[in-house]
Amino acid sequence: MALSHNIADIRINYSKKELTEDVVSKDPLQQFSTWLQEAIEAEVLEPTAFVLSTVDNRNRPSSRVLLLKDVSENGFTFFTNYESRKGRCIEENPFVALTFFWPELERQVRIEGQVRKVDTGFSDDYFHSRPRGSQIGAWASPQSREISSRSVLEDAGKRYEIEFADKELVPRPPHWGGYSLSPDYIEFWQGRPNRLHDRIVFEKQETTWLTKRLAP
Repeated sequence: MALSHNIADIRINYSKKELTEDVVSKDPLQQFSTWLQEAIEAEVLEPTAFVLSTVDNRNRPSSRVLLLKDVSENGFTFFTNYESRKGRCIEENPFVALTFFWPELERQVRIEGQVRKVDTGFSDDYFHSRPRGSQIGAWASPQSREISSRSVLEDAGKRYEIEFADKELVPRPPHWGGYSLSPDYIEFWQGRPNRLHDRIVFEKQETTWLTKRLAP
């Protein structure tokens, strides 16, 4: 299939900022929070969006875009359907990778580690903070399962709207909740001129972090 542009010729010479050992935080979670805040203040498109990569029991990887909902000393938290493809992959292999990319700031963050389900109270609190339509959608969608048409979703949505019409709070589905990733590897990438990018890596060493620079 012919394209209107030669994609091999598309490139940007990054030059906005730098990342050096003397300015990076010694705490990678604090460094991530700083970069995330700067992405929010810069009004980048979807600053909390990341690519979640999982590997199933056949060693087949899969990736999809999600939204980060919390970051703290406990890790990186996101929510999803536990019975979705990603949920089944995590059940088979709890080691995953997250990738954030903020092109407006010429920055990327790669995070690896093990995930676990958050406690039910945390999942309940976040679920009830969502718009009611999203809550109904969590019941209506058999995520990652084959359906015959869109009307299957729309009919299910109407059915659950009727079922929960007299309830002030829509109950959280038992198959829907949060995961928290406990990181053991965090890499900060800052675009630099001539592809000589800055890459600073933090690797978990029991209770401390080992910091090193990688060649681009």
